[in-house]
Amino acid sequence: MSVSSRRTLSTRAPRPAPRTAVVVGAGMVGLATAWHLQERGVQVTVLDREGVAAGSSWGNAGWLTPGMAMPLADPSLWTYGPRALLDPAAPLHVPLRFDPRLWTFLARFMSHATQRRWDRAMAALTPIDRVALDAFDELAAGGAAGHPVDARTTPGPFTIAFEHEREARPFLRELEHVAAAGQQVPVRRVEAGERAPQLTDRVTTVLALEGQRFLEPGPFVHALADSVRARGGRVVPGAEVRAVRSDRTTGGGDRSGVSLRVVGPEGESVVDADAVVLATGAWLPRLAAPLGVRTRVQAGRGYSFTVKTDSPVETPVYLPARRVACTPYQGRLRIAGTMEFRGPDEPFQPRRVEAILASVRHLFQGVDLDERHDEWVGSRPVTPDGLPLVGATRAPGVYVAGGHGMWGIVLGPATGRALAEQVVTGRVPDEIRPFDPLR
Repeated sequence: MSVSSRRTLSTRAPRPAPRTAVVVGAGMVGLATAWHLQERGVQVTVLDREGVAAGSSWGNAGWLTPGMAMPLADPSLWTYGPRALLDPAAPLHVPLRFDPRLWTFLARFMSHATQRRWDRAMAALTPIDRVALDAFDELAAGGAAGHPVDARTTPGPFTIAFEHEREARPFLRELEHVAAAGQQVPVRRVEAGERAPQLTDRVTTVLALEGQRFLEPGPFVHALADSVRARGGRVVPGAEVRAVRSDRTTGGGDRSGVSLRVVGPEGESVVDADAVVLATGAWLPRLAAPLGVRTRVQAGRGYSFTVKTDSPVETPVYLPARRVACTPYQGRLRIAGTMEFRGPDEPFQPRRVEAILASVRHLFQGVDLDERHDEWVGSRPVTPDGLPLVGATRAPGVYVAGGHGMWGIVLGPATGRALAEQVVTGRVPDEIRPFDPLR
């Protein structure tokens, strides 16, 4: 099916295509949206309060696994979640403190942890999952405007490792539900001679997940920013947007004008554009809530670090029972894990790294877990229903792109492509229709 044949018309009244746009947020989602707006002839400026890939786009595992891009709230949370609250070393961590907003989010999150709601959310994610890898190929090809993204993606297979064979059953059941929603995720058992040398004999069951890819996320996002600049766009670090105001202009037709109050190194200024896209990750509610986006976005913080290995690591390794993802990264091994529900700006918590180490130390060999580099925490934007927030707000000319949870890297380019079409044409592509931010 061609890309154009998947499009359907929005119910919104048509409006003139924007000539200029500002994207707030220089992570994967924001920069991919900027890139695709440029494909459609829009002059783009990208603003970020810190810089390119400064948030969760830098230190994550870099997995391009649409076959695993599924809702986070699943029925197992009803048995696993309460135990995790009492275990400070558990992969899921919630600080025990008085925080009404956090506990309200968790109540809504848990209300979606049923099989019926999981299946419904999985069906909503499947259309964008199915085009996710094609969107990376489009960035690599350069599109109509040229200047391809000079960074590669690498095919798997992914090693899926279990200490006990019974631990593989929930993982395989999830893949069966993914397949029932319309994706094919090939998986096979790995024979002894194919095992990754980093796994100890404590790992008894190993699977290989095919058809997925991985990348080095920080370098890739920087290459994407370089491509946006080469196409004539501006990427401005150190620019914090404090407010967004949409005004319907008079005497100039029905074009929307949007003003942003920006604080930068040289003080406060006002930036005007025909359209604005808010792609600020876990910080999205600060600007989007006044514009009618009521869905709660909670920071689900992930931690990572890199270590040296005796033998080269060729492919990613996933330990589902430990919720730990490992990826080759610049000659080392990046180890990432945990889902910590805290505020996005709270300090790094060393105990979360210690919890990751305690959970995997006995499963690795030839891996120097005691000499760690690039220790990092990043805030992934999690929604209660597991679906992103992509589309128009109540303010004319203002759009949002966020709430992807753990899947912002893999779904970022496809999100940017679809949203750019909506911004320019007013049509809502099928793959983002379930993600209406005003739902």
